Amino acid sequence: MKKIYFLFVISVLLASCTGNDKFVMRTSIGKVNKVMVVTKASDWAGEIGKEIRNSFGKIMVGLPQPEPILSVSQIAPNGFGSMMKVGRNIMVIGVADEEKFYVKKNVYAQPQTIVYVYAKDDAGVIKLFKKHEKEIIQTFTDSDIKMTQNVFAKTKLDDSKFKTLQNLGISLTIHDKFNTVDDTGEFLWLRHHLTSGIAKTGSNNILVYSLPLKDESKVADQIVAVRDSIGKKYIPGSDPETMHMITEEAYTPFTFDAIIDGKKAYETRGKWEVKNDFMAGPFLNYTIIDKKNNRLIVFEGFTYAPSVNKRAFLFELEAIAKSMKIK
Repeated sequence: MKKIYFLFVISVLLASCTGNDKFVMRTSIGKVNKVMVVTKASDWAGEIGKEIRNSFGKIMVGLPQPEPILSVSQIAPNGFGSMMKVGRNIMVIGVADEEKFYVKKNVYAQPQTIVYVYAKDDAGVIKLFKKHEKEIIQTFTDSDIKMTQNVFAKTKLDDSKFKTLQNLGISLTIHDKFNTVDDTGEFLWLRHHLTSGIAKTGSNNILVYSLPLKDESKVADQIVAVRDSIGKKYIPGSDPETMHMITEEAYTPFTFDAIIDGKKAYETRGKWEVKNDFMAGPFLNYTIIDKKNNRLIVFEGFTYAPSVNKRAFLFELEAIAKSMKIK
């Protein structure tokens, strides 16, 4: 009987290991753009929690409704047990014997990112958190981008089916719920009809095209004019004679420096609308400087989802844009 029990235990242990003698980690859980903060309830209710909520809760630019960059939840250290440890994005923060800031991957599950922030008192914790604030937010965002891209890769559309991508020498990790609206060889428009919840009348859209690179110093200043000209040429409204997509005139877009496939780029976030109509929503534009081929590559994603929050939809488009590879 003891021998049978021994063999059973061995078989269970072997089944829990990979070929590299490592235990198979649990799959992490958690929504995109959400962080679980592990800290004492008193810290969360005090200045430390206030600083975290103010930082992660900053409003994302370019969205019609106010939505935070990151959503947060809190759990006390003594409640951070086995079930909670499978969270995908976690920040452990509080007072300790020495000041420390570091990031670990796949500690209790995978994919998983855990940021640790420790200092000797509350003031030190807040100071250290503020010092690394941008890095912390970017760490969680990059983690979610990579996870989303890995999910999309499982149902990736075949780039060879799109004339425009082939002509431009571009590959993108786009999931198979996107359908072709237009593919001229110079301009690509893909659309994903949203089918869940109140957003089922909406859609996520991808545009890809290129332009000659004339004066690199003027690229950022011309992004709005370029997208408006593309909207007039390719994105009509219900009446093509009088209606087409434009950049919303009442809202000034925000442009930031970016890197796509190792190349200098500009990220622009703003709102679009259809001229002479009531359709509108957020857009995300990446204009990439491809010096090797003396051109600009433009990826634009825009969302139409009336009456619902749109952060998640735009994040999906961001993940696809950042998957771009240029030959």
